[in-house]
Amino acid sequence: MLALGQHRKSTLKELNFATAHELAAAIRERRVSAVEVLDAHLARIARYNPALNAIVTLNEENARVRAREADAALARGEVWGPLHGVPVTIKDSFATAGLRTTSGFPPLANYVPDSDSTVVARLRAAGGIVLGKTNLPLLVHGFQSDNPVFGRTNNPWDLARTPGGSTGGGAAAIATGFSPLEVGSDYGGSVRIPAHFCGIYSLKPTDNRVPLTGHIPELPGRRGVRHLATPGPLARCVQDLVLALRVMAGPDPHDPDVPPLPLTLAPEPAWKNLRVAWVEEFGGIPVTRDTQAALTKLVTALQEQGCTVARRLPDGIDFPGIWETYGELRQCEVGGAMPSELEEECAANFGVRAQSDDPEMRGMARRLNATLRQYTATLAKRDAYIAAMEQFFESWDVLLCPVTVGPAFVHCAPGTPIPVDDGHVPYRLGGTGYTSPFNLTGNPVVVLPLTRSSGGLPIGVQVVGRRWGEMKLLAAAERIAGLTVPFQRPPGY
Repeated sequence: MLALGQHRKSTLKELNFATAHELAAAIRERRVSAVEVLDAHLARIARYNPALNAIVTLNEENARVRAREADAALARGEVWGPLHGVPVTIKDSFATAGLRTTSGFPPLANYVPDSDSTVVARLRAAGGIVLGKTNLPLLVHGFQSDNPVFGRTNNPWDLARTPGGSTGGGAAAIATGFSPLEVGSDYGGSVRIPAHFCGIYSLKPTDNRVPLTGHIPELPGRRGVRHLATPGPLARCVQDLVLALRVMAGPDPHDPDVPPLPLTLAPEPAWKNLRVAWVEEFGGIPVTRDTQAALTKLVTALQEQGCTVARRLPDGIDFPGIWETYGELRQCEVGGAMPSELEEECAANFGVRAQSDDPEMRGMARRLNATLRQYTATLAKRDAYIAAMEQFFESWDVLLCPVTVGPAFVHCAPGTPIPVDDGHVPYRLGGTGYTSPFNLTGNPVVVLPLTRSSGGLPIGVQVVGRRWGEMKLLAAAERIAGLTVPFQRPPGY
């Protein structure tokens, strides 16, 4: 059996919907030029981006120069790396040298960094060509992609709906063939919710697996966020998540929290050896009937393949408690890097209210400038939740659960209750109730496209694994993906 990432050659598809690893191979083997690949993506952006507003800063001139250089290097027998000549897009929260980086924040509307964020520098060193920057909510605080600098991004499956956030522009770009690979970041579901809403794949790595150096919402020169947030890739297949993770991960002298741990390719597990826990809802948050049915169908298929399957959640996980602890820790750390008046503006993107029945909102609404005693108490609670998850994954390889309460919802004001079949759920829990617990515990999560709703919208599934076990998780996700729908382009694209 082939190790994940070591796949047989396949016929190249239409350039705009070929995967990153397929494009890289075709460029290296001179079956297509980097210039041809870039031209195909630029043409598609010109045609479809005006309606979507997914890419907010285009790097066309520099990308053309770099594509010509990539082809010239190959003619000399030089290969820059595993992404040689492949166009990539970058969430507008990552610093890009010589290219505008705003994070949707008006005072940074014309900010052009002198240096790249670490993950961008690594993508360039691997041969990737930065095609442009993608849209997001103000300073990544929100799960709809709308900000006062660039406005909102629309979902390609239905322009009246959100693509999610905060990596919403990136997910829309991948789904519509603007880019084969996006670098996003996940602070509470920000690569997972957009992947689910747009019908693509994403990976939230283990907390501190990938450096955050050069990522804004922390304004340049500040650093407060040391937990919860991580860069992560979005793509149209699991293999590209593996490729991107191996490029992006690893120690960084500017981020001492990132350990020097190896990423060793793992074989896809045999069905009979795969232990799958699953749940169709947790914490009392209802999900749509379509979501329940899709998960049940997947679990039945896994049982038929011979997997060990059980409806199970970790012992010791109190969901109101974990949501509240997440909110507390987020506010403690954001308060160290962001002026209070700015945080209040960002909190509005979440619909935060001090008086709320939502435990996560109560945690987030507390005063930012928490005392050291409060901060350490919050970290102690986090440690207990991590321990419970670690014990759980001694018995189970993966946990399957929903990404959100349902498919992409119609654009709405933050704080608006989110519809679930015939009812509604609070805004924040309806968006990140199923994702933020794994930011608190730091577990890696892959999102796979699962099915389509009765209304034709994508529904994804979270595949959660053990901390630092990304490669085994990705191998299991690749196996499970054989039972789910593959990537499908949205109608009309």
